Amino acid sequence: MFQAIGWGTFVLTNTFFAITFDSFNTFFIGRLMIFVILGLVFTHLMRNTIHRFNLLQRPLNAQIAGFLIVNLVYAVVIGVLDTFLTKWLNIRLDQEGDVKLSFLVMSNSFYSFLYLFIWNMIYFMFHYINKSRKQQFDTLKLQALVKELELKTIKSHINPHFIFNALNSIRALIDENPSRARDAITELSNILRSSMQAENIETVPLTRELGIVRDYLALEHIRFEDRLKVEYDIDEDTLNQPVPYMMLQTLVENAIKHGISKNITGGLVKIISDFKDDHHELIVRNTGRLNGGINKEGFGLQSTSSRLGLLFGPGAEFEIHDMPGNIVEAKVKIPIQN
Repeated sequence: MFQAIGWGTFVLTNTFFAITFDSFNTFFIGRLMIFVILGLVFTHLMRNTIHRFNLLQRPLNAQIAGFLIVNLVYAVVIGVLDTFLTKWLNIRLDQEGDVKLSFLVMSNSFYSFLYLFIWNMIYFMFHYINKSRKQQFDTLKLQALVKELELKTIKSHINPHFIFNALNSIRALIDENPSRARDAITELSNILRSSMQAENIETVPLTRELGIVRDYLALEHIRFEDRLKVEYDIDEDTLNQPVPYMMLQTLVENAIKHGISKNITGGLVKIISDFKDDHHELIVRNTGRLNGGINKEGFGLQSTSSRLGLLFGPGAEFEIHDMPGNIVEAKVKIPIQN
């Protein structure tokens, strides 16, 4: 198709100028047809040569060198054939009669080189753009695959970690309070059911995440009893906001493991959800200090930062710091989804 369009445009352009300058005659038609036929045949052969020597896949320097060599060789071949065919068919112009044959070959080869140069530039640019687009598409696919694998890896770390902690809490209840142990198993079952249902969902509404957290805290409350105090400050308008699956549970788990459990008298875990500056702020505060045992590089906290970046982009933030009054605050900021 491109060959037909390209050489067809060449014929129409030359015909237009021939008519304009009153040089449209049988000599012109004969010479034009010879050059176009040679051009069609040898550009097709030139394309086969490019593919045979795999020029498009070579480094840029090798492509340029190969491009010039192929261009020159085929230009000389076309120039020689064009010269001898016009002589053999006796359609040379009068002013060419006194010109040496070698000069006509050089002249025809030069013009052939120019036309083939343009042909090759278009050909290589077409394939270069095609190749770039394919590489961009493959890069996007790779990035999407990497994100998916990273999210699945994070999930695979979070789920066993949570399950083992919950089972330890239930095990401590079996002898002391069998009835409460049965209730705890039901709560754990609810959490696992939620986990399985969200297997293919990266985010869930906050209200669903809070349900998991409440079941988790109910289990932990069995272990800590009066040492664990829980408060909620939830703006109802935020309940439908998407949050990474099991993220809030991870923050609460860290608050208990590194904060409450380190204090003999226990402490408070407060969960806050509100809107601020076009962001959904999700905050977990707990009694304790960062230098009292919370590992800022722990997997749970690292996974929170990673997931926020993967799911919500650079606009999402996570930070954890000490506050006055022996309080640690973990804050997640998620851009509001419009």
